[in-house]
Amino acid sequence: MRMLYSKLLRSTLAICSVALAAGAGTLCCGAQLTGQNKPVGSADQAATIKVTSRLIIETVGVKDKKGNPIGGLSAKDFSITEDGVAQKISFCEHQVLTEDATPLGVTPAGEENVKIYNRLARTQIAPESAGEIRYKDHRLLALYFDMTTMPQSDQMRALEAAQKFIRTQMTSADLVAILRYSGSSVDILQDFTADRNHLLSILETMVVGEGQEGAEVANDDSSSDTGAAFGQDDSEFNIFTTDRQLAALQTAAEALGRLNEKKSLIYFASGLNLNGLDNQAQLVATEQAAIRAGVSFWPIDARGLVASGPLGDATQGSQGGSAMYTGGAASAMMSRFARSQDTLFALAGDTGGKALLDNNDLGRGIVNAQHAQSDYYILGYYTSNTAVNGKFRKVKVTLNSEMAANLDFRQGYFGEKEWGKFTTADKERQLEDALMQGDPWTELTIAVEINYFQLNKAEYFVPVFVKVPGRELALAKRGGADRTHIDLVGEIKDDYGGTTQTNIRDHFDAKLSDATATEWAKRPVVFSSGYTLLPGKYTIKVLARDDETGRIGTFQTSFVVPNLSKETKRVPISSVVLSGQRQPYANAIYNVANGKEQAKQTAVDPLVQNGQQLVPSVTRVFSKGRSLYVFLQAYEQGAATAQPLMGYVSFYQGQTKVYETQLVEVSPNPNTRLETAPLNFTVDLSQLQPGKYDCQVTVLDPTGAKGAFWQAPILLVP
Repeated sequence: MRMLYSKLLRSTLAICSVALAAGAGTLCCGAQLTGQNKPVGSADQAATIKVTSRLIIETVGVKDKKGNPIGGLSAKDFSITEDGVAQKISFCEHQVLTEDATPLGVTPAGEENVKIYNRLARTQIAPESAGEIRYKDHRLLALYFDMTTMPQSDQMRALEAAQKFIRTQMTSADLVAILRYSGSSVDILQDFTADRNHLLSILETMVVGEGQEGAEVANDDSSSDTGAAFGQDDSEFNIFTTDRQLAALQTAAEALGRLNEKKSLIYFASGLNLNGLDNQAQLVATEQAAIRAGVSFWPIDARGLVASGPLGDATQGSQGGSAMYTGGAASAMMSRFARSQDTLFALAGDTGGKALLDNNDLGRGIVNAQHAQSDYYILGYYTSNTAVNGKFRKVKVTLNSEMAANLDFRQGYFGEKEWGKFTTADKERQLEDALMQGDPWTELTIAVEINYFQLNKAEYFVPVFVKVPGRELALAKRGGADRTHIDLVGEIKDDYGGTTQTNIRDHFDAKLSDATATEWAKRPVVFSSGYTLLPGKYTIKVLARDDETGRIGTFQTSFVVPNLSKETKRVPISSVVLSGQRQPYANAIYNVANGKEQAKQTAVDPLVQNGQQLVPSVTRVFSKGRSLYVFLQAYEQGAATAQPLMGYVSFYQGQTKVYETQLVEVSPNPNTRLETAPLNFTVDLSQLQPGKYDCQVTVLDPTGAKGAFWQAPILLVP
């Protein structure tokens, strides 16, 4: 009887196995319908049920009042809510990181049996495979070297600090990875490993001086004339290194996000200045990517403790301009140095790390990251919120018991953002939601230039130019021709109460022939708009979306409209506009305003003269085959008798004045209450060789014995 039952059971299992194999992925209920038994109109294919879920990982540190880790907890001891909605914990894993782990045996420098590993750089961190346990109860430390920001001396100090840590301070609980950014890509030179000789081999073979073509330097009055005042990449939209450095750091954080454990990224850099276009959106995007990936940044200023003279040390040439006599150069140098450290401090503070600044012991920064990681729990749950709207979701973790404990966990995260087959209303709503989101979009490159011109004693006209590279736009075949479409939305807020002063809304839709499409990929799309604002500090946020792919780019920065009516020590001047093209206003660019608003804007826009509009370069990259147009306004309001002003444009390269225009004398317009004097310069760039220059505009008031100086870096390409 038992044998008969066993045979029947095996037969039943075999039949079920065949049935399940034939209908894998399909949920079937009731008897199978075949032949004439099928209902009329039934489909031959069975229905498929698709379920979408997303696993959320939270790392939670639990310590008692004395700061000691608490162990022995399970999933039943925790509760998790997301936006106030309780979530079911799917798994809980305790990571035990012994703080007094045994250091690896100390080997004197130069006596290791280091093998040279000739391996190609990786682009991904390898996660654990099924059944493999590599990272449990290990501390994950990623050494990230930003070679573009560090001069050779700083690179050597950073590499020596890393080597010292691996030789003498790395413990049996540590796994170390090595990443490098040299200006073109983020290279994963070594995945997480405890092989000390392998790590030392990678560090020994790293080339000192790599990535220096993208080193970030100053470009203001405090800059020494060494010829390196503008060391960014030569590509027009990659000319501002800070965005590229932060984007590379974001890429590294996302690569580490493939692992569920806590990760510490030790970031070696010689400061990080948010200059150039000063896109705050990329900084926020990098921080949010690290938070989502469970990565904390531990920046180390490779410059160490810096103490230099008011005008720099002996390695620099002397500064030029009047700033060296007024103290402006020394003040600007100190301010720039502080800003470069502020960015590192912000990266650390916003992601749970700590920056090491003004310390010659660079290895201390690695040790700080090492000691900061103690026992923690990995909690995983499948979120009940399946919306892909990119909004922030607040997470709260608590203990179910009344145990007195301090919990350290991520306070929330931004949900995923998705582009689909939206209707017109859905697309409009997506742009509005994206504008309000704290997590910016960085899928599309976008640059913005903001200028100001005084209209009267109280108001200023602020033209805004938005630039998107044509090569990043997708062309879609519609009606036998290529078409491209861009949506633009933005807003300007004041910094006092965060009140929205004005909104930006526009779109561009063009039908392109084959020849036009080829040419379009080589030039950018430029949008223009203008607003009237009062003096003060403002924040602008602009989003551009490629309607064919749904890719969105965010630009966000702060700007100041000064009160020129209170300027008494210098000649009051407007923004200085550098342009490489002047075209009919109707065809020059795509304008937000139209109809009566466009005519009104034209009347007050100083960039429109005689039906021609001056289009700012935005990226300040110019072609040798074209002329450079320089425009600004000077004001003599309140003067008893308006006198002619003089101005000229100079080009510096290193310590040499390469070119200077003729002195131009301009009389103020008597028909304006501000006694406005427009200054126009046309520079023949064919007289200059391709390269990097400092363009300086000088305005002099001989009668009032006053002057004004403006300087900015430019790049001249063949």
